[in-house]
Amino acid sequence: MLLWTRIVLVGLICLSLVSSGMGCGPGRGYGRRRHPKKLTPLAYKQFIPNVAEKTLGASGRYEGKITRNSERFKELTPNYNTDIIFKDEENTGADRLMTQRCKDKLNSLAISVMNQWPGVKLRVTEGWDEDGHHFEESLHYEGRAVDITTSDRDKSKYGTLSRLAVEAGFDWVYYESKAHIHCSVKAENSVAAKSGGCFPGSSTVTLQDGTKKAVKDLQTGDKVLAADEDGNPVYTDFIMFIDQESATRRLFYVIETDSGQKITLTAAHLLFVGHSNHTEKVVKRMSAIFASQVQPGQEVFVFDAERRRLQPVTVKRIYTQEHEGSFAPVTVQGTVVVDQVLASCYAAIEDHDLAHWALAPVRLAHWVSSLIFSSQPQASAQNDGVHWYSKILYQLGTWLLDSHLIHPLGMSVYPS
Repeated sequence: MLLWTRIVLVGLICLSLVSSGMGCGPGRGYGRRRHPKKLTPLAYKQFIPNVAEKTLGASGRYEGKITRNSERFKELTPNYNTDIIFKDEENTGADRLMTQRCKDKLNSLAISVMNQWPGVKLRVTEGWDEDGHHFEESLHYEGRAVDITTSDRDKSKYGTLSRLAVEAGFDWVYYESKAHIHCSVKAENSVAAKSGGCFPGSSTVTLQDGTKKAVKDLQTGDKVLAADEDGNPVYTDFIMFIDQESATRRLFYVIETDSGQKITLTAAHLLFVGHSNHTEKVVKRMSAIFASQVQPGQEVFVFDAERRRLQPVTVKRIYTQEHEGSFAPVTVQGTVVVDQVLASCYAAIEDHDLAHWALAPVRLAHWVSSLIFSSQPQASAQNDGVHWYSKILYQLGTWLLDSHLIHPLGMSVYPS
């Protein structure tokens, strides 16, 4: 294990150097985002992400109104940032109360506003609502939403202000009216905030001898069915889990095909879909997108055991289920056939090829380890949690890549 760790560390250093030198793929420059920079303002009535506020891909479900007398009132924290103007028309300080996540995003936005428009501050017109002024199940009742303007109330700035709010990390931003922008965040303890990219432990893979094995029972060196870069079925080594939680309950997407196959995976996991006609080769019709973006009518790729090839099959319906236990296996090929459907091994970043390239040190370490210990079976005594290498890569991704490449649910790496 010491040799394995050293190899990965060397690989990580190389990866960082290459990333800095090449500006890898779609990334824009290096380090944190800089201001001022060209920003695309949101259009009036536009919201990002383009889903309903209280859905998994945005700020998540409503969890109940918080009052001053409720147990959950301790979830709220006051924001005394002097770079933010709080309207506080109730004169109770309620607009300053919010969840820690909301506070963090708001403080980040305040800095962006001052950088974008020197002399202008962020202004909060509505924060936590204890008086019932909003519609039923509003996230204002939980301290998870704020309505904002600029201190100069210049409406021409609001489209750009919306974009700055997206960049600051709010989980849902809505250019709601000519008078303000609405922003909200996930709940502190929300499952949605920590969904990562995994399969339930009960999902199955196919081994080289044709038998099925539960994902949770995989061991290093198991040869599982996957696909090569040309879309052809191959058996490849399972290396490790980059994320595993044996007991955590998570919300999964279930994607069901016309022919009855179902693959269950988290929203941020990458799944291969097809777009072209059936006369072309599989590889030319295949691209990896987040599971939460898959739509009925698209094609996924199912392993046809009789013909020994991957066949495009139409998605019939998509729904969600909760499961206990979640596992993110990594293979040498970077792909895996789970419950007969082809998926990527990667998640959170919407670029399968870049993710596969970034895991090259892990594959190298596995190859060297296989040579050294080829005469004895390799155990997979992995603890629950996200693998340290995956944590570092995800953090690098948030620094180097455009925000639109990162799924809003991210990974269960850092406190939400």
